Amino acid sequence: MRLSDAELVLRRALEAGRAASSDYDLDPGLPRPAGRELRPAAVLVAVDLTGPQARVILTKRSAHLRHHPGQIALPGGKLDPGEDIVTAALREAREEVGLPSDLPEVLGTYGSHETVTGFSVAAVLALVRSPFIPRPEVGEVAEVFSVPLTHVTTLDNFRVEGRRWQGRHRRYWVVPFGPYYIWGATARLLRELAERVEAVRG
Repeated sequence: MRLSDAELVLRRALEAGRAASSDYDLDPGLPRPAGRELRPAAVLVAVDLTGPQARVILTKRSAHLRHHPGQIALPGGKLDPGEDIVTAALREAREEVGLPSDLPEVLGTYGSHETVTGFSVAAVLALVRSPFIPRPEVGEVAEVFSVPLTHVTTLDNFRVEGRRWQGRHRRYWVVPFGPYYIWGATARLLRELAERVEAVRG
C-alpha cells in the first residue's frame, strides 16, 4: 500500500459499522465465568508513515513477565480511573515504546474485543508522520519493531490455529511475520482492521 493511499484507506475503513468481536467467536462452547465484569482496556494501532512503506508498531513482551511473557502485542493496557480509550492508548504507547503522546494523529477507534482473560479491548487507530526513537519500557518490553501495514491488512495472511488451554482445546487467529508469531487478541484486532480495509477495497 502506497503511503499516499494508506491514510485514505484507513480513514474509510473506520467508517464501516461492525459488531464487537470475542475470543469466544471461534469457540462458542468455551464457558464464560459466571457474573464476571469485563475490564476496559485500549491498544494503539500506530501506523508509521515515516519510511518507504506504512508499517504498524508492535512490541515483544519481556520473557520474565507473569502474564503473556514473550508474546507480541500492540502497545496498550487497562484504563486508569478517569481515562478514556484514546488517553489510555496514548499513555501506554508512551510508557511502553517511548512514543510521545502528541505525535500520533488519532483517526478514530474500533472494536471492542472480549478476551478470555476478562478484558474488553478497544483499538485506537493513529498515524505517525514524524520519526521517533523507540525506547522499550525496562522490564516490560523486550523489543519494539514494526510490520508492513499491507501484511496485517491482507486477509489471506491470517489463519486459525489452536492449542490446549485450561484443559480445553482453544482456537485463535494468527498472522505470523518472519520470526514474530502474532496471535490471540492482537491478531484478532489486526484482522478486524484487515476486514474493514477489505470492505473498502471492495
